[in-house]
Amino acid sequence: MLISQPKDENIRKARNILKKGGVIVYPTDTLYGLGADIFNKEAAGKIFRIKGRNLKKPLSVMVSTLRQIKDLAWVSRKQEKLIRAILPGPFTILLKKKKRIPYYVTAGSEKVGLRIPVSDICQKLSKNMPITTTSANISGFQSSLDVADIGRKLNKQVDFILKGEKLNGQPSIIIDLTEEPFTIFRF
Repeated sequence: MLISQPKDENIRKARNILKKGGVIVYPTDTLYGLGADIFNKEAAGKIFRIKGRNLKKPLSVMVSTLRQIKDLAWVSRKQEKLIRAILPGPFTILLKKKKRIPYYVTAGSEKVGLRIPVSDICQKLSKNMPITTTSANISGFQSSLDVADIGRKLNKQVDFILKGEKLNGQPSIIIDLTEEPFTIFRF
């Protein structure tokens, strides 16, 4: 599989693949992610198969704006204030989902994990199209920052790979905003 530089034409190609139900590997500000259109059940199912992920484990969702977060989840003023302070950034926030979010994305949970990474690539990929944002690795195995290694391990199962730079190598910090006090799950 060809590993593509994150030029605008390749980002457009990746978006087209996502719109057609494909799966991509893309760089975030933390790790490489596996992306699929959250509203395409078959595409989301591919993410679970590629990772060998338990269907009872939810997928996080990447968006590019606070408006998109509000379209997908319930946001109070207090939550919004915190969201504006930390996003974009290396955080996944848990909020109460709206009915728009398919059950297979949240594994039936009433919560959804949402991210807005600090990355122009991520901003362009998820503009008006929420996509999955789970690490590009087999479940239970260490994530890699070597895109060639990821390509070898997932090569035949993904449709497109975008190379990135400046990933921090740590998973996002998860903050549950559904109950007070807000709770940090992964730090």
